[in-house]
Amino acid sequence: MKVIGFHLMPWPYLTPQDLASNDSSWITMSNALYDPKKGHELYETYFDQLVYYDEAGLDGVAVNEHHQTPYGLMPSANVTAAMLVPRTKGTIAVLGNAIPLHENPLRIAEEIAYLDVVSGGRIISGFVRGIGAEYHSMSMDPSVSRDRFYEAHDLIIKAWTEPGPWEWYGRHYKFRYVNPWPRPYQQPHPPIWSPSQGSSETVEWAARNKYTYLQTFSDTKSSERIFGDVREAHERLHGVVMPELIGWSVPVYVGDTDAEALAEAKPHMEYLFNDVLRMTKDQLFPAGYLTVESTSRVMSAKAKGLGTGRKTCEELMEAGIVIVGSTNTVRDIMVDRQKRFGFGNFSGIFHFGTLPDDLFRSSVKRFVDGVMPAIKHLGAPTGASPSASHLQEKAS
Repeated sequence: MKVIGFHLMPWPYLTPQDLASNDSSWITMSNALYDPKKGHELYETYFDQLVYYDEAGLDGVAVNEHHQTPYGLMPSANVTAAMLVPRTKGTIAVLGNAIPLHENPLRIAEEIAYLDVVSGGRIISGFVRGIGAEYHSMSMDPSVSRDRFYEAHDLIIKAWTEPGPWEWYGRHYKFRYVNPWPRPYQQPHPPIWSPSQGSSETVEWAARNKYTYLQTFSDTKSSERIFGDVREAHERLHGVVMPELIGWSVPVYVGDTDAEALAEAKPHMEYLFNDVLRMTKDQLFPAGYLTVESTSRVMSAKAKGLGTGRKTCEELMEAGIVIVGSTNTVRDIMVDRQKRFGFGNFSGIFHFGTLPDDLFRSSVKRFVDGVMPAIKHLGAPTGASPSASHLQEKAS
């Protein structure tokens, strides 16, 4: 199993008065609440924490993009990754670029190739549609997001793998010349991951293309069903289940004891799920964002802990949306979930909400020292997927 550390870079300074002034922390919460001087100090802490993932012995670090929200202060995953290239040695997972939100997918192709060459082949390229709220942020029609996603993906892959120049005239994107320099360091292109809440279309698409499917922010029951669909798709399409192409992402905190872990993590985990992740239903699921087939399964998963309604840390733990406990407890949960889900990649969200730096670092160290040795041998690659080869060894 490969373990990477994910970071959301949240804004931790919202007061009860700030939260009471708006029914959502996305799109409409005024950026007058943002203090650039505090932001500068916060970024220094957050980048040091991302580097600590690498120093502590994880296989890589992961970053993403979000827009117009205190939930995540990374408007560009590629810029964030660029700042990490000289400070880390392991994999840098860009999870991911919301390609339908970009009017020029060739910029994504160029930037990821640029990062891959500069880093010596340490980049994972995540492609996402962006959550529903992002389409309000960008004033874009969510009903065409999936179609734009597929076309942007096809254009990027062709730009990486087919020598130019050539033309592209699609429904959403038109280019007289496609001939990007540089080309990717990893051939034919960097490994591609597909983070998702569990839409049936994404499960099928990732399996068909042999991309790593990464399940995020979901309860145990929903995850078990979705991972079952992932394994079924692998068997149907390729005749073998490939754990190296299956990933799970979850917030995790490791304390000295179960009681201390809960006491230390509780206010910060609840800030994440109840305060900065809160949004109205029309922001979470704008009209046309989900297909009929995916609506029930995704809404069921999200209803357990995302977006609407306040949840206690204990409720989130019971649902399996977060993992909080002692080293032994977290280790047992991780082993159990790997056996049930079948993943070969774990993206741990070790920082969440308002978690102080010292608690973050102690939790990561306990995980590395006490949990990783018990799970590293799980989910071993089958050898069926060349896209996972870059993760066989941590770069040195």
